Amino acid sequence: MEFYMPEASPLRSLTSFMGVPHATVPGAARAVVLGLPFDCGNHPTRVGARLGPSSIREQSLLLRAYDGESGVNPLAALGLVDLGDADVVSGDVEQAFPMIEAAMMTALSGGAVPVTFGGDGAVALPQMRALAQHYDDLCVLHIDAHTDAYPIDGYNNATAFSRAFEEGLVNARNSFHIGTRRSHLVPGVYNYGRQLGYSIISMEQLMQEGIQSVFGRVRETLQGMPVYLCFDMDFFDPSVAPGVCTPAWGGASAREGLEVIRSLSGLNIVSIDINTISPPHDVGGMSAFLAATVAYELLVMLALGSLGSRAVTGASQGSMQ
Repeated sequence: MEFYMPEASPLRSLTSFMGVPHATVPGAARAVVLGLPFDCGNHPTRVGARLGPSSIREQSLLLRAYDGESGVNPLAALGLVDLGDADVVSGDVEQAFPMIEAAMMTALSGGAVPVTFGGDGAVALPQMRALAQHYDDLCVLHIDAHTDAYPIDGYNNATAFSRAFEEGLVNARNSFHIGTRRSHLVPGVYNYGRQLGYSIISMEQLMQEGIQSVFGRVRETLQGMPVYLCFDMDFFDPSVAPGVCTPAWGGASAREGLEVIRSLSGLNIVSIDINTISPPHDVGGMSAFLAATVAYELLVMLALGSLGSRAVTGASQGSMQ
């Protein structure tokens, strides 16, 4: 049996998302991949999200470039390049956050949409610091089992959106936390988040009202505004994504999660953050493979939205430079 092998070196493809070219700057790319291999390292039993970017890239090799529905090759249409990983030291917030912010500034320098792979939820804050310098009235669409806006002090994966509000980085009153579940470290999490202005929609509410209904309201609220999409993989149920930092039962199935992504079409998404993959807890790489699929689905959406379906389809027929 013969197997098709891409023209690019298979050794090179192991170190980039879906084998796209490496780059140190975005150039003319409309989207770029950036790894953020940082975790706080202070969880008593579950450390490992610093390994997430490499695992997502490895599992992305199972994906194929062409979207069956539209015929688009988003890698080619967007000129996607992989900028590698930010040079960070896990557990060292003072060193890592400025490095992540600087890496994001590089990713944003050509007007591209960064697609970042965490890392735990703490990496959201330095990303928002960079984004706020590029976009006025930045809004957050945070899809997660937790709000990460807890009424506690410090810099960690439970406070990124608390600190973002305090630093004036985001328009909280037009921002959403969607998919939350009931188990929390401290009391009053939802009330605190709502006091900051965030809209909080639990997983139970999402399932009762329906994905299309809820995200229809989200699209109406965020229409035309710059959106930072932060997608924590624990939004999915542990039955389909066991390898995450803080798993919580009652999450989305793979099909429901992909329906959510497809419901985001039309939003002005200026940055995508897919985080909390923890390879030491990932069975067969299945969570990282799902994260890579989430990234691919979002890239298809970006390609179709930014260029128009006809232009994208034409661009997808050429080889990627």
